[in-house]
Order: sequence, then C-alpha cells, then structure tokens
Amino acid sequence: MLNAATHSATPSFTPADVSPDAAARAVAQFDLYKVVRRNGAVVVFEPAKISIALTKAFIAVNGGQGAGSARVREIVEQLTAGVVGALMRRQPHGGTLHIEDIQDQVELGLMRSGEHDVARSYVLYREARSHSRAQAQAEQTAPVIHVTGEDGVQRPLDMARIAEGVQSACAGLGEVVHPDAVIRAALKDMYDGVPQHEVQKCLILSARALIEKEPAYNFVTARLLLGNICAEVLGEEIAAAEMTTRYAEYFPRFIKRGIAAELLDERLASFDLPRLAAELDASRDLQFGYLGLQTLYDRYFLHIEDKRIELPQVFFMRVAMGLALNEIDRETRTIEFYHLLSSFDFMCSTPTLFNSGTRRSQLSSCYLTTVADDLDGIYEAIKENALLSKFAGGLGNDWTQVRALGARIKGTNGQSQGVVPFLKVVNDTAVAVNQGGKRKGAVC
Repeated sequence: MLNAATHSATPSFTPADVSPDAAARAVAQFDLYKVVRRNGAVVVFEPAKISIALTKAFIAVNGGQGAGSARVREIVEQLTAGVVGALMRRQPHGGTLHIEDIQDQVELGLMRSGEHDVARSYVLYREARSHSRAQAQAEQTAPVIHVTGEDGVQRPLDMARIAEGVQSACAGLGEVVHPDAVIRAALKDMYDGVPQHEVQKCLILSARALIEKEPAYNFVTARLLLGNICAEVLGEEIAAAEMTTRYAEYFPRFIKRGIAAELLDERLASFDLPRLAAELDASRDLQFGYLGLQTLYDRYFLHIEDKRIELPQVFFMRVAMGLALNEIDRETRTIEFYHLLSSFDFMCSTPTLFNSGTRRSQLSSCYLTTVADDLDGIYEAIKENALLSKFAGGLGNDWTQVRALGARIKGTNGQSQGVVPFLKVVNDTAVAVNQGGKRKGAVC
C-alpha cells in the first residue's frame, strides 16, 4: 500500500509541480540523492514513488473514485512537493535518505495538511507492515534445532510435543503461569544436535528460573521434573492421565526387580502386591513442589547403577511396607501407612525413608553413646560411630568420662591432651563415613 521505496510506476510528479525555479534545481539535483532500503540496498531517489504511496493512502480511505478526483490529485502533488522540499532542505548538497525518514515526512505532511483520516490509515499500515516484516524475519532466521536421540540419530525438535508437555504441566494453575514463557526461555538454551535428555532439562531449568517471579511456577517445574523421572523409570514419556494405570502395572515389577538387585527385603514379595498397587494414587504426585521432588530424586529414590527405579508413590508404598513387615494384617496396615505418608499428613525421618523395606531396615534417626576413658573405649566408640553412620544414623557422644587436658596418664606417667584431638578424629570419621552415602554425617 504505502512503501515509497519499493513501488514503481509512471511518475505523477515532476519538478514543474513545485515551482519553475525549484523544478530546475530538482532536475539537476535528484541524481545527487540515494535512498537506503530496509534490506540495505541503495537505489535512486524517485519522487514519483512518494506520489504513488500518497495516492494509495487516499484510495484506502476514500476508495478508487474519490482518490481519482482533481482535488485529491492536487493534494497529492502539493504533499509530494512538500515532502521533497523538506528532504532536500535537510541535505541541500545531496546525500543518502533512509526509507523510514521519507515515510516520516509523508506522515508529517498528511497531519499538517489536515488529512487526519488518511494519516491515521498511513500510520496503521506502517505499523502492520513493520510487524509483518519482523515476523517474517524471525521465521527466516529461527535456527533449526535437531535433537540427538539415544541411538545417535538426529531428528527435528518436536515443538508440538514440547508444547503439549508444558501445557499439561501448567494445567489447573490459573492464568498466572504461561506455557509460552517457559518454552521461549528453554529454546534459548538449546542448540542444534542437543541430546534428548537435555531438552527436558532445559525446560525444567527455564521453569525454575520463573519461580522468583511467580511462585506457581514451583509446581510447573515439579511437574516437568516428574515427567522426566517417569521417563527414566518407565523408559518412555507417559501422559498424566495414564499414570494411575502405569503405577498399578509397574509396582509388582519394581518389587521383583528390587529384590533381584538385592536392594529390597525378600519378604516384600509375600505381600498382596495387586491389592497394594490398586491403592497407589497418582494424583498425589501433583502435591510436590520442585525442591521436595528434586530432593527425593537426588537422595531417597532407590537406583541401580545411578538409574532410578522408584516413582514417588512407589517410594511411599515401599516405606509403608517396611513399616508393616511385623504387623498381623500387613496389607491393611501398609495401606494405612501409605495414605498417611503420601497425603503429607505425616512424614517419617530420613533413615526410615532411606531404609524401610530394604535389606538393612535401619529406621532410627539418632544414637547416643558414652565414651570410656581409655584408648580401647575411645576407638571402639569411633568404630561404632562409623558403623552407625553407614546406615544413616545421627550420632551423639558423651565424652564426660574422658579425662581433661593435663590429667595424669598412669600407664605412661604422662599428661593427657584432653578430648579435642579425639574430637578431630571423630569429625573426620563422620566426613569419611557419611550417612548411607547420601548425606553428610552428623555427630555431636
């Protein structure tokens, strides 16, 4: 409609339309002016194109018949002369004009002449064209991202699949969360040839970065992480609506697999597994915030060669089964324990969560010991600290019986260095033998 740099036609404006003197100067000077188009190309300055653009502007507002009237032609000629004169006054000795500067002068001329409707149409058209150009440029310059699968084959990034997953993670959280914001941020971190597992990680990190702006993204991030965990454990991406069925199918296989890997107590196989599997409530996975679920994944879920084999509700059921091993009606008590834990109404201590249902079901959190006042007693206490810490127990040592600094040592007739040197050994032992290999040792 109104691109003064790209249209060409028979000129409707000549220097004679301005004044005889101006026309003479213009004929001699037009070849001194060049126009820089938006793509960087430099073309000859042609005032006729300004007339064409103005005529199209009047046609857009008044229609073809109205724009063809003598009055409109006269206005177009006057406006063209005014625009050309203004441009030449700015650079009287010739030079380069940018297309945007020319269009700005056209817009200004329309406003000053009182043609407000035409000016408004012209402004809106420029804005629409600018938006269209930006969108087209974005589509042309958008990098093509390929994803490298586990088989080493590169495939185009499935944007529809990503959008579906993020929208599912945002479902039910209201209008305060926006799937597009997560996707845009994630795409900035991706590159051509990105491994498949990194794609989901980019989405998780992008959603996590938005938590400080909107707390609801905490649950979006947790749900994206949950999808990642399900894919790792089950070997494929599962829709949230299918998880109840998949939980029931996977749970008996988990028990058998854990026993075969010597991770779980063999007595768990004697439970009524189908009955317990039917109680698993997949909807409770959505209660997790990001930090809670990430902590479970990092420290609590059982794994084989660093690959997790537990899902959140399977984890809670395994803990409940371990707690009910010695109950008379084991399945009923297990179900009660499971619902208590999975609803977050009650939560067990860390050693219980680590070890319940495993081959070494150490459930206690803390152990208190008294250290004897001789080398055998001191180093026996340090040994006990190491063994207790191995299975996730916190430690408290009573050193009151150990003699103080400067006290006499009967066997050597020397003086004691007090408890501080021994406490250094105790501290180093707690560092060396951490709690179950999952968190730092604790001793006081």
